[in-house]
Amino acid sequence: MQIEHLFGQALGIVDPWYIDRVHFDPDHKRLNIYVDFKKGATFSYKDEKTGETKDYKAHDTREKTWRHLNFFEYECYLIVRTPRIKPDKGGIVMIMPPWSGVISGFTLLFEALLLNMCRHTPIHQVSRMMNVYDQKLWNLLECYVFKALFEEDLSLVKILGIDETSVKRGHDYISLFVDLALKRTIHISDGKSHETVVDFVAYFKEAKGAPEHITDVSCDMSPAFIKGVTENLPNAKITFDKFHILKIINEAVDAVRRSEVKTIPALKGARFAILKNDANLTKKQREKRETLSQMKLKTTRALRIREAFQDIYQAQDIDHFIQLLQSWYYWATHSKLAPIKKAAKTIKRHWDGIVRWKESQINNGILEGLNSIIQAAKRKARGYGKDHFKTIAFLLTGKLDFNKVNKHLPTTF
Repeated sequence: MQIEHLFGQALGIVDPWYIDRVHFDPDHKRLNIYVDFKKGATFSYKDEKTGETKDYKAHDTREKTWRHLNFFEYECYLIVRTPRIKPDKGGIVMIMPPWSGVISGFTLLFEALLLNMCRHTPIHQVSRMMNVYDQKLWNLLECYVFKALFEEDLSLVKILGIDETSVKRGHDYISLFVDLALKRTIHISDGKSHETVVDFVAYFKEAKGAPEHITDVSCDMSPAFIKGVTENLPNAKITFDKFHILKIINEAVDAVRRSEVKTIPALKGARFAILKNDANLTKKQREKRETLSQMKLKTTRALRIREAFQDIYQAQDIDHFIQLLQSWYYWATHSKLAPIKKAAKTIKRHWDGIVRWKESQINNGILEGLNSIIQAAKRKARGYGKDHFKTIAFLLTGKLDFNKVNKHLPTTF
């Protein structure tokens, strides 16, 4: 019985359960551990209607199997004589042992291993490595994510980031709602219309959040997001994300370059030398930009206007910020560069949300980082559709508390 006792200690098998025997099957690379319970043992059962807990002896048993952590190269299975009881209210109830996982046929420890593997490895690869069907892995992940989201308490969320991301090529989008203070995804809505905010608010209330407690929202200049926030988050002030603003200006600079490259051969192959920030230029790109700066080009004028806009964010206070923004707007609208003038007018229409940044100091940089993680996760969710994509997004960026579901997982995953 020495080996049975050893495995019992290793597996945490406690009274009234015990290991009856252990069997190695080298042909199938399988380790079977047979578990039983002591004769006369009682098992606690709580009546859901009355809340009363009572101990019962086994009425009969059924043999059930749980996949456990591998033992070296052997797949390990717990084959258990599982008791069934007859509660006073009638019927027959099976008593699940303490190691039983969320998904039928897995132990909690095995599920913890699978979740950790799925965070770092494509699902199909985990399936092949662990000899588990893809669909059962997805069932596991979805069950854990659903249970963790059900336990969420969002009552302290006050600063929100909103951005859309594509699920696949084309026009299939989801909108991410991120707690910018804790840097985590808290909700995902289908599409990118103002209804996504309506959907978020409904979920937010269910998770103990109060829409009136949201003080600041960072988003792009999407009319849909503006409408959604204005109508559904009454006390939220919008900060237009500076990275999206710079993207608009960068597109204007590139439009000037494209119109000029037809007549200026020096601009050919210079796109990245112009559009990248100075700190990110390669040696060759920096040399190219310096050569272009010595030429009287519309493109280099547009580039200086963009760089001047970036400098506005270094203003010491809000008054200085507004002063620099006003000077920049005058310069841009008198630049005689149509794309730049168009970008400047866009900024004018969203003036308050741009100025708001100086007070809120928030942006979607955090969200963009999470977005990049989610986009990389497309490989993990390939071929499984939008719902599985959301599951992976929450798994990787939700910082969900899976410890409430499985004691073997950390509180922040």
